[in-house]
Amino acid sequence: MKKQLCLLAICGMFISVSISAVPESSPFSVSGYGVINYSHFDWELDPDRRAAIDVERFVIAPKYRINDTINLESELEFEHGGTGSTMEFDKFEEFGEFETEIEKGGEVIVEKLAAVFSLKPAFNFRVGHIIVPVGLVAKRHRPQHYFTTTRPEAEIHLIPTIWHETGVEVFGALGALKYQAQIVNGLDSTGFSSRHWIVRGHQLRFETANAEALALVGRLDYAFNENTTVGISGYYGDTAANRPKPDVDFDAHVGIVSLHGFYEMNAVKVRGLFLCGALENADRLSKVNRTLSNNLNVKRTPVGSSALGYYIEAGYDILSLFRQPSNNAKDTDLKDTPPDKVLDVFARYDYYDTMASVAGIIFDNPRWERTTWTFGINYHVHPQLVFKSHYSLRRLATKDKNRENTFALGFGFQY
Repeated sequence: MKKQLCLLAICGMFISVSISAVPESSPFSVSGYGVINYSHFDWELDPDRRAAIDVERFVIAPKYRINDTINLESELEFEHGGTGSTMEFDKFEEFGEFETEIEKGGEVIVEKLAAVFSLKPAFNFRVGHIIVPVGLVAKRHRPQHYFTTTRPEAEIHLIPTIWHETGVEVFGALGALKYQAQIVNGLDSTGFSSRHWIVRGHQLRFETANAEALALVGRLDYAFNENTTVGISGYYGDTAANRPKPDVDFDAHVGIVSLHGFYEMNAVKVRGLFLCGALENADRLSKVNRTLSNNLNVKRTPVGSSALGYYIEAGYDILSLFRQPSNNAKDTDLKDTPPDKVLDVFARYDYYDTMASVAGIIFDNPRWERTTWTFGINYHVHPQLVFKSHYSLRRLATKDKNRENTFALGFGFQY
C-alpha cells in the first residue's frame, strides 16, 4: 500500500511539473472543471430518501493546435466518481410498482472529440463528436455559469445535458451575431419516458450509436456585449429509425425550440430560458415501448406528445455594496474593477412539464408538471472557485403529497 501511495505521489508530481513546464507558446493546452455536491431531501412521496454526496463530474478538456487553421479539441468527463454499475430504487416511474433497476452508474464519457477548421470569422467548420448547442446549458455549463449546485431543473429534465453527438458543424460570426448549424446522429426513442421526456434517448447505452436517422440543429446568438446575449436554438430529427431493433413502422420526429439569454453586468446577474418541444406519434411509441425487454434498462412509461419548460434566475453581489474603487480608477465607477471575491444572493423560478400534452389514451400524469422556487448564495472566493448553497421548494401538480424540498451544498472549480 505504501509503495502504491508513493507511486501515485510521484506520478502526481510528474504530471504537475510537466503541465507547468509547457511554455505559453506551446500548441498544447488543457482546461476543465469539477463539481462535488451534498443534498438533503424532504419529499412527501419519498420520506425515507437518503441524503447524498455526489462527485458529480470532473472534466478534462485538452486542445492541440496543429497550425493557424486546424485545431484538435476534446473533452473527457468523469461522472459520479468513475465507472461501474449501481442500483437505483425508482418508486415513481415503473407503472406504480416498487422495483429495483440496474443502470449504468459512474461513467467516463467522451463529450467532445473533433477537428476544427478556422477559415475566417464568418465561416468555419467542425467535424467529429461535438456539443449539440440547444439551450443555455450547452454553451454555459461550468459551475460559475449557474447559481444552484446542479444545473437548472427546467432544462435538464427536458433535453440531454451536456448533449453531444457525432456529426459536422458550420459556424461563424457576422459582427455581433453568431451562428451554428449541424447535422448529427439522432436520438433513440426507446429511452423516452414520462419523467424525463426525451433525455434518455441520448444514445449512451451501447458501444456504438445508430445513425439510420440524422438530425438538424441550429443556433443564433446576438451579443450586445461580452456579458449580455440573447439567442434561439432548435433541433429536428426522427427518433424511430435509431432504435436498437427495427420494431416500429412509423416516424417519430421530435422538434425542439429554445429561447435563452443572460445579463451579467457589475453586481447583477440574470439568466433565463424558455424551451418547448413536440414528439410525433407519441401514443404509438408509448404502446411499443411498453413491450421492450427488461435487459434494455429503459423506463417503458408513457411519453408526452409535447413538453414545456422555462426558468429565470437573478442574483446580486452583496459585497459590491462594500467594495471600494481601485486607486487607479479615474472615478468611483466600479465596473472597471474586477472583484477578487463575490457573494451572490440569488433566486430562481423553474416550471416544467414533461407531459404538457398527450395523445390517444395516454394519461396526463400531473406528477410530471413541476414548479420550483430556489433560494441560495454563491461565494466566489476566486474567479475559478465557487462554494454554493441553496434551498429549493418543488411542488408537483398533484393534490396530495406534492411537496419536494431539498437543501444542497456544493463547490465547483474551473481551470
